[in-house]
Amino acid sequence: MWAYRDLVYFLTWRDIKVRYKQTALGAAWAVLQPVLTMVVFSIFFGRLAGVPSEGVPYPVFAYTALVPWTFFANAVTQASNSLVAQEAMLTKVYFPRLIVPLAAVLAGLVDVSIAFVVLVGLMLAYGTVPTVAILALPLLVVFAAITALAVGLWLSALNVRYRDVRYTLPFIVQLWLFASPVAYPSSLVPEAWRPLYGVNPMVGVVDGFRWALLGGTESPGSAFLVSVAAVVALLVGGLAYFRRMERSFADAV
Repeated sequence: MWAYRDLVYFLTWRDIKVRYKQTALGAAWAVLQPVLTMVVFSIFFGRLAGVPSEGVPYPVFAYTALVPWTFFANAVTQASNSLVAQEAMLTKVYFPRLIVPLAAVLAGLVDVSIAFVVLVGLMLAYGTVPTVAILALPLLVVFAAITALAVGLWLSALNVRYRDVRYTLPFIVQLWLFASPVAYPSSLVPEAWRPLYGVNPMVGVVDGFRWALLGGTESPGSAFLVSVAAVVALLVGGLAYFRRMERSFADAV
């Protein structure tokens, strides 16, 4: 991978340019998706359903979770379809195939940076001040990227062999959204069930972001540690499965 680092940079930069090529709003799409979702959640979950937000204004509470969630959902979708989309490259030239889904995940970090600027403005508007825990935010961004890569490795390799993956992925992502503490806090889950709940790796990502950015939320507990372990298991297993399937990609794609 290190020997092909220039190719990683090239594919990442190409994915960034292709994502916003010939779009009227350009990079604004990185903001519109989480912002509009935040507005819908604030109306239905925050105002009508009265979902608690741990002492934080609900729009800030929801948007803080939607920043890593939107990155994860888009990165997993792009990574899952990346190998099939690069059929011409896979069949004509050799390079480590891992670069393709990795570049798709890295390209999504630009969206996180743009969406984070809006989050800062939203926090200032509501008078929400982060604590010293914000110093852990870069590590949590890396954790979110590794989570997306771990899931993307499994789905991208499966998508080469079973094209059903591309059709079921939107449904899986939609279910995953409501199985993660994006619209609601993890504190609503009974304490006895939180370690099991933490098997969902996005629990650790979302709770970590809220802990780092919102001073009023409790620090991540056992569920976060379980999420970290789940991501490690997904990544190791995904790398092994991807490596085993790699030799057949050119033929199957």
